Amino acid sequence: MTKRHSRQHQRRARAPGHDGGYKLLYSHVAMVRDLVQHFLPGDWSDQLDLTSLEKCSGSYVSDDLRDRCDDLIWRVRWGPEWLYLYLLLEFQSTIDTWMAVRIQTYVGLLYQDLIRTGQLSAASQLPPVLPIVLYNGIKPWDAGRQLEALIAPGPAILRDYRPRQGYYLLDEIRIAEAGGLPERNLSAALFRLEASRTPAEVLGILTALVEWLHAPEETSLRRACT
Repeated sequence: MTKRHSRQHQRRARAPGHDGGYKLLYSHVAMVRDLVQHFLPGDWSDQLDLTSLEKCSGSYVSDDLRDRCDDLIWRVRWGPEWLYLYLLLEFQSTIDTWMAVRIQTYVGLLYQDLIRTGQLSAASQLPPVLPIVLYNGIKPWDAGRQLEALIAPGPAILRDYRPRQGYYLLDEIRIAEAGGLPERNLSAALFRLEASRTPAEVLGILTALVEWLHAPEETSLRRACT
């Protein structure tokens, strides 16, 4: 087995615990705030009231009683009308060809849950959803990011009925290797850790994190990083 394949095997072997660590980290508002502020496309995030970030329940039971779980969903107020924007984060350490299908399922279950629990009135519109896939694998992500691209061609009459669900990908190692990451940003530090190659690099990043998170109110996040 080559060194590259060995590293990939090791990463796959530790993926469940690794992803669990990610979910623990991104259960903290500071991690999500830094992600939204510096890693989303365009400048529309300036319209978000990041002080309103709120973690939502992420365990849904669909109408046909099949359990599905996506346990990191955040919402944030957006614009002067205080519309809700739901941030739905998926964590991947291996490439999933059918990720767009999974994302469509999660978004649909989220909408079902909002309707079933009475959070939307009959006159309401469904809130916009931004699905974010955080990928920490060694191989660059090459799966299709739009559901429509995964569907075989059909009769022209079906064109208007093809689902177009997509997701926003953050390929952490490639982002870190490209450089230019913001300083004193928790998500950026995590991305640098994923791309680090030497003990000295890791120590430098962890030392900076300890310094940033020394305040008593950051105890929980500091423990999560540890």
